[in-house]
Amino acid sequence: MQTFIEKMPKAELHVHLEGTLEPEMSFALAAKNGVSLKHDTPESLIAAYDFVDLSSFLAIYYQAMHVLVDEDDFYQLCYAYLKKASSQNTVYAELFFDPQAHTSRGVSFDTVISGIHKAQLDAEKDLGIKSQLILCFLRDMSAESAMEHLTLAAPYLDWLVGVGLDSDERNNPPIKFAEVFAKAKRMGLKLTMHCDVNQLNTLDHIEQCVNLIEVDRIDHGVNSLESKMLCELIAQKQLGLTVCPVSNQFVVQSLTVNEIKSMLEQDMLVTINSDDPAYFRAYLNENLYALQEVGNFNKAEIVTLVGNAFKVAWIDDAQKADYLTQLNHYVQQH
Repeated sequence: MQTFIEKMPKAELHVHLEGTLEPEMSFALAAKNGVSLKHDTPESLIAAYDFVDLSSFLAIYYQAMHVLVDEDDFYQLCYAYLKKASSQNTVYAELFFDPQAHTSRGVSFDTVISGIHKAQLDAEKDLGIKSQLILCFLRDMSAESAMEHLTLAAPYLDWLVGVGLDSDERNNPPIKFAEVFAKAKRMGLKLTMHCDVNQLNTLDHIEQCVNLIEVDRIDHGVNSLESKMLCELIAQKQLGLTVCPVSNQFVVQSLTVNEIKSMLEQDMLVTINSDDPAYFRAYLNENLYALQEVGNFNKAEIVTLVGNAFKVAWIDDAQKADYLTQLNHYVQQH
C-alpha cells in the first residue's frame, strides 16, 4: 500500500509555505541573515516541537519565520517544498502564505511574493509540478490590516488564485472578515477559511463560512460532522474539506480517521493534506501512510481521497479532467 500511495499522482491543497521551513534551512538562513535562534542544532529544534494545541504550535511557528528576510530566502523556501512534493509524486499544489507575518517585521510584500513566484515558475519548468498561490490573512490581526494586504496584492492578482484565513480562531470569527472576502471575491479570487478542529464556537464559524462568506472550500472543517444540517449543506454545495491527519494528531491527539471515513460515507469532498509538514514531520505521503496504517483505509478509499483533491482544486475543468485521467490510468495499471 505504501508503494501504491507513493507512486500515485496527487494534489495538495492545504500546505503553509512557512510551515515547510525545515530545521536545516532555518539554521542556514539564520547564519546568512545574522538571526539568533534559541536552539543549538536542528535536532534540538525538532525536539522543541512538542505541540499540545493550536496556540502552542503558533508560538513556535511565528518565531521561526524571522530567518526569512530577503527574496532569495522565500525562493529557497518555496522551491524546497515543491521539490519535496514532486519527489512524492505530487503533481499539483495550492500554497498558502502569510504576508502579514512578514510585513509586520519589516519585510515588504513584494519581497515575499516575488521570491515565491519565481520559485513556482522554476519548479514547474524544472520539476513539472504546477502550483498556485493563496494569500492567507491572519485572523488574530485586524480586518483593516487584512484589507490593506488585499490592496497590496492587487498588482500581483495574476499570481494569486485565492485568499484564505488562518491563525488563532479564538474570538476571531469568519464574519469579522466579511468585507475583505467580499472584495476578494469581486476581484475574481477563490475563497477558503480555516475552521480548525475543536475550536471555540467552531460550528458557528463553519456555518458563517458556508452561509455568510460563501466560501469555495473549508480548511479542516472536521467538526461539521457534529451537525447533520452542515454536513448536508457542505455535500450539497460540493465544498472541499482540506483535512490534515498528522497535524490533527499533534493538535487534538487524533488522526481523525473515523471522522474522515464518516465524511467519505456522506459523500463529502474530503481531501488529505500536510498542513505544516516541517513541524509535524510528515508530508503528503506520510499523511496518507498514517491513514492507511491506523485507519486501515483501503485502496478505493485512498483513491477517492486523492481524486477529491483534483475535483476541488482551483483549476479549470480541462485540467481537472487531465489529472483525473492520470490518476485513473495509474489505478488501472495497479
